[in-house]
Amino acid sequence: MNGRETMVRITISGHPGSGTSTLVNLLRENKNWTSLNGGELFRQEAKRRNMSLADFGQLCKDDLNVDRELDAILKEQMLRSDEEAPSIVESRLAGWWAYQLDLDIPRIWLEVDEMERAQRVQSRESGEIADILEASKKRADVDAQRFLELYQVLPEQEEPYTHRIDATSLNPQEVLALVLNIVEEFQ
Repeated sequence: MNGRETMVRITISGHPGSGTSTLVNLLRENKNWTSLNGGELFRQEAKRRNMSLADFGQLCKDDLNVDRELDAILKEQMLRSDEEAPSIVESRLAGWWAYQLDLDIPRIWLEVDEMERAQRVQSRESGEIADILEASKKRADVDAQRFLELYQVLPEQEEPYTHRIDATSLNPQEVLALVLNIVEEFQ
């Protein structure tokens, strides 16, 4: 890969409950970096359109071009080289976009088994494990169908990632230490 010069230093991806947001927060604190969260971009775009999150979510389901527009914005942000550009980009497809954009940066996928993800969600939001597992499976199926229809990719495919970390039995500080070592290797 050529490795375009951008301000983005790393992408973080993983399924909901895998610890991506926690890792991003720890990286921000440790390295004094900025970040862009794909979910935050979603919320900003809903606000820009004067729509509730639920209504905007329905629009995204009904019109796949809205997803394409959001992903184009995310890619544009990843290619920025000014001081306002994010250092960390977190989204389930961030690794794919960095790979396709030929960015020579660590592209991390956090792998956490389904039960552990459900337990993490439960501790954060409460609820019954069985219900969380069912909701997670439904969301994963819907998202997989959308990503395949839009881009012919699945977030968890191995191809775009430089590193996959099994974080199932690791605490946040252990994951951070692994990622900091990876970042050092890339510099």
